[in-house]
This record gives sequence, C-alpha cells and structure tokens, in this order.
Amino acid sequence: MGSDHGRAINFGAGPSALPLSVLEETQAGLLNFEGTGIGIAEISHRSKEFQAFLDEFERNIRTQLDVPPTHRILFTQGGGTGQFSAVVLNLLARHRLLHPQATAADTVLDYVVTGSWSKKAAEEARRLSAGVATVRTAVDARVYSKDGKAFDNIPPHAEFAFADDPALIYYCENETVDGVEFSHDLESPAAFPFHLLKQDKLVPLVADYSSSFMCRPIPRLADHAVIYAGAQKNIGPAGLTILIVREDCIVDVDAAAKLGAPPVPLILSYKTLADSGSLYNTPSVLAIYMAGLVLRRMKQNGGLPFYEEVNRRKAKKLYAAIYEGEQKGVFRRKVQQGSESWMNAVFEVLGEGAEKKFLEGAEKQGMKGLKGHRSVGGWCKCPSCIPPRADHLSRHPRLALQRDHGAGGRQAHRLHDSVHCGGKQLGGRSKTSIEVYF
Repeated sequence: MGSDHGRAINFGAGPSALPLSVLEETQAGLLNFEGTGIGIAEISHRSKEFQAFLDEFERNIRTQLDVPPTHRILFTQGGGTGQFSAVVLNLLARHRLLHPQATAADTVLDYVVTGSWSKKAAEEARRLSAGVATVRTAVDARVYSKDGKAFDNIPPHAEFAFADDPALIYYCENETVDGVEFSHDLESPAAFPFHLLKQDKLVPLVADYSSSFMCRPIPRLADHAVIYAGAQKNIGPAGLTILIVREDCIVDVDAAAKLGAPPVPLILSYKTLADSGSLYNTPSVLAIYMAGLVLRRMKQNGGLPFYEEVNRRKAKKLYAAIYEGEQKGVFRRKVQQGSESWMNAVFEVLGEGAEKKFLEGAEKQGMKGLKGHRSVGGWCKCPSCIPPRADHLSRHPRLALQRDHGAGGRQAHRLHDSVHCGGKQLGGRSKTSIEVYF
C-alpha cells in the first residue's frame, strides 16, 4: 500500500473502489475542468465543455455496449431503487396509451423474482399499482431452492409464466446480495429465457443491471425496453443512474394520466429526461464526470472484450478456490451450480469463530469493506476494482484451507477486482489470493 497514497484494498460493493488514475484525474478536474479554470463541481451543467463531456460519455456507452439507434441513453438520479418506481409509472403510462380501456385485471406487471432486489422491485410495483394493475410473480426462485426459502438458483425455463400482453416484464440480471446471476451464455438453462417472449411485438422487458453494468456485453440488449444501472456498484460514485430506454417507452405521461394511468412526477418521466438531454434539472455533475473518466479509460484499455475475459478468468479462479475449500470442509457454497454470479461468490465459512478470524485476517492485509449487507448480515463482498498492485494478478490464487470446528457465518465475496467491471482499476489482488488461517 506504500506506492498508492496508502490506500486500503476496498471491497465495498457500492459505493465501490475506483481506479487510482481516475481519482487522480478527478482531483485535477476539481480544480480545473477541461482547461476552463473552473472546477468540475462548480461548472455550469449547461456549459459547452460539460455538454461535450456528457456527449462523449454517452458515445462510449453506446459504442462499447453496441446500443442500437432505437434506444436512448439517459442520465438521472435516484439509483436502482428510484427506477423500481420509475419503470412502473412510465410503462403503465405506455400501456394505458396502447390500451385505453384496459382494466386492472388486464394490466399485468410480471416480475421474475430471483433475489432480494427483484423482490423489493416487485413490492414497490404492488404499492404503486394498487387498483390500476395486477402484479404477478412470473417465477419465484425460492420454490426451486434447496430449502424452499433461499434465493440460490435461476429457475428452470419451463417454470417461467409470462402474461400474453403484460405492461412490463422485470428481471434483475445479477442479485448483489444473494450471488445469483443469469448466465451470459444464451444456450445455458440459467440464461434469461428470451425465447419465451412474444416474437411479433415490442415486449416491455425491463432489466436491472446495477451490479454488472459495463463488465461484459448485455445479451439481447435490443430486445429490452428499459435497462438501468446505478453507477456506484461498477463505474463511478453514488448519485448517477444510467438508463437505456427504447423509443416506444418514452411516452407522454400526462396524456396517459388523462386516460386513467397514475400520474408520473416530471423528474421520473423518461420523456422529460429525453426531451431535455438529461438536463431537465442540474444532474450529478461530479458523478457523471468520474463515471465518464472510467468509460474513457475502458475504451483505452480495449473495451468490453478485454474486461469480459478478465472477469471470466477471475471468476474461474475464485470458484476453483471455493470448490477446493468445500472439498476440505472449510467452505460451503450457497448458490446452486450453474447459477453462480461472476460478481458475487456467496459461500459460508465453516468453523466456530471463523467469520471473525476471516475478517481479522483480511484486515491485517489491508482489506476493508468485507462486512456483509445489512439486510442479511454475516457476509462480505469484494468490489470489482480493488485498487493496489498489478503484480498480484499474475499469482496463482491460494487459500490456506485449514479446518477449524463448529458452525460458521456466511461470507459473500463480491468479485469486483481491479481489472473488473466498469474498467475500474487495472491491478490489485483478488480475494482468491488471500491467505487466511482459521
């Protein structure tokens, strides 16, 4: 840690670690943005210099993800949780304009529930649509779990049941808390079942990509109506939400309200954002700047093909270490094979007091932010951009797998290493190179 300003290895899931080079460039930009003599936190969001930067940021997303011209890229605030509400209101407005006479029973919102975040999204949909729509669970992964209660799998395709003409179909691509992720291989039984969607119409498919945005290409991106991601988990600080919205979902929400749709606050309206170029009100200027620097850096390093391969390699190494630990009776996997996340490897550390020793061992090596999510407790996560030294990437991952005794606490390692998602920090050690003695 001596050569990088004494920075710790930050495993926080979000806000997560950022590349040192981006932080240093941001430091300079805080004093003088793009040679204007004005800091980025002070400059007008309507200045030509900021507009040029915003345009570059959008281009880098569009080109690296291959976003088609049928979709707009928008920038807003409120995080993924804000979009739990926004997608419901905007797509209910769209549905009302298409079906002015539809009843609440006719207006169906389908939710694929595979973890804590999709469960919360469905709960918000029920709250907002009471009396105007019907929220259905298209599939609930807990039914197919080992104990009938946990989110530990992607359900079989045969169990997905979508409405004939839903107002929206929602899924969460990667569940941060539970370590469950839809496969990137479309031939996998754990991939999202795109083949079950209607092929003769524009399906209102919504995906939460907050946990994995910009770490690899998005399968069948053009088939989505809305993709959203909070920037703080992969490509920037908190305060920025990125939307990819198909043009037919950018509708006149006031006209829909006159027909009986729930009114939409202007700041949540996709049309408001699109018509104003994401500048209806003052955006999160600093967050946009930092995320834009990350995307610029990604492009320089080879873009998504490079990061996808790095992530694939890291996931393979980490899961190999977990499986080895499981064979030795030290670890227990929490997610069924085939449904594991590249982002979050969730497992239990077995042995009385093992969790405490695990965290203490990590702390001694300068690793912080490992303590688990407040909603489940007892698990830790490793963000994709752990800053320090590149030489650790070349080492074979090792874990000192020595059995203790008794029952242990849950650990979840967020596979968020320095060369990982969002192009954050090149270099740094992955959780698989940590030696922890129980």
